[in-house]
Amino acid sequence: MTMNAKRSRVQQKLAELPGVRPVRRPISPHSAEEFDLYYVRAGRKSSSPVVIIPGGPGVASVQMYKGLRRRAAAAGLDVIMVEHRGVGMSRHDDSGADLPPQSMTVNQVVDDVAAVLDDAQAQSAVIYGASYGTYIAAGVGVRHPQRVRGMVLDSPLLSRHDIVIVRRAIRRLLLKGDSPETASVAPKMRKLVDAGIMDAAATQVVATIYGYGGADLLERQLDLLLDGRKLLWWALSRFTTMGNLPYRYEEDLVSRIAFRELDYAAEPDGLPLDPAVAESKTRTQRVTFEDEPYDLPTEMPNFHWPTAVVSGGRDLITPPAVAQRVASLLPNAVLLSLPSMAHSALDFREPVALASADAVRRADLKGLAARASALDALPPRPEVRLLWKALGAAAVVEGALPIPNRLRRRLNSA
Repeated sequence: MTMNAKRSRVQQKLAELPGVRPVRRPISPHSAEEFDLYYVRAGRKSSSPVVIIPGGPGVASVQMYKGLRRRAAAAGLDVIMVEHRGVGMSRHDDSGADLPPQSMTVNQVVDDVAAVLDDAQAQSAVIYGASYGTYIAAGVGVRHPQRVRGMVLDSPLLSRHDIVIVRRAIRRLLLKGDSPETASVAPKMRKLVDAGIMDAAATQVVATIYGYGGADLLERQLDLLLDGRKLLWWALSRFTTMGNLPYRYEEDLVSRIAFRELDYAAEPDGLPLDPAVAESKTRTQRVTFEDEPYDLPTEMPNFHWPTAVVSGGRDLITPPAVAQRVASLLPNAVLLSLPSMAHSALDFREPVALASADAVRRADLKGLAARASALDALPPRPEVRLLWKALGAAAVVEGALPIPNRLRRRLNSA
């Protein structure tokens, strides 16, 4: 996706937004060539801003989070967001060509954060990472500890071995029905698995419906599938496996990081509902895993700054067990457990994200922990609530559609 006239117009428009500026960065560690890495700053400038690193890799920052930055600034936060190398405004070299594969490593992304702090004349910052962004945030702690004033790890990753915990959480909840709210879901899930309808690649869809829509919506969706009604399922599958959206989500170049260094597509274990299989099917480029850049379980005990670890009780992407282990490794941390939340407060429970960043900025971990119940009770943003209400209504509508008899016979005989 080299620079063309359409992208150039969008790029220019984004570059003119308040607070957006480029910083020159090496294309790769052993190259003299440089490119423009963009970042944006919003709010009243301070000596210790909050650097927010979203998930992915592939999620853009400048365009995607304009509303978040506006609301963060209104709440009194000084926010910096870096446009990840290989994504959006930071995708191209000076000739307009895509950055090469050797540009895409975790270490270079981490060093980009430090370079942005240099350009912003900020000696230290609160580093807020969500999902994949937590690995980058932790990398700043490993490579540039003097730049860290505090940290928020929202729905954290710890290592490539997290996949064992993720598989166990998904299968216990949705195949075995270990939770009272999924006890009636599990038999239906098993029937769909046995019928070949619910394959490993469907894991992301299932985790998304349960996490954000709840067990009731998931059960309604399973009932539709058991009746041979797949229209809503098809739509949700498209939604959860979206391709590149320019300047919003561009995963093609940076998937190299996901696979080569973080092992997003781990070796399948041959059992149902395997998120590693789902991940490998949703990304456009895949390379062989080589090695993780950091041993975070060894490094995290050296992180002495205040850290809030935010975990959603309905998160099946980075389950609570991962967050619990992360919090146990950190010497000055509080675990903010929110039972009704799914994955990523940054994206779906914004008030929680802003409250966590502000509390860490003020080194008030005890105060944050005391607000856990109140924060969990805060509703998602209106557009998120509307989306899932609409999906619930769509499930009711689809239930009234004609049933494909051949598929119904197949399911009934399974």
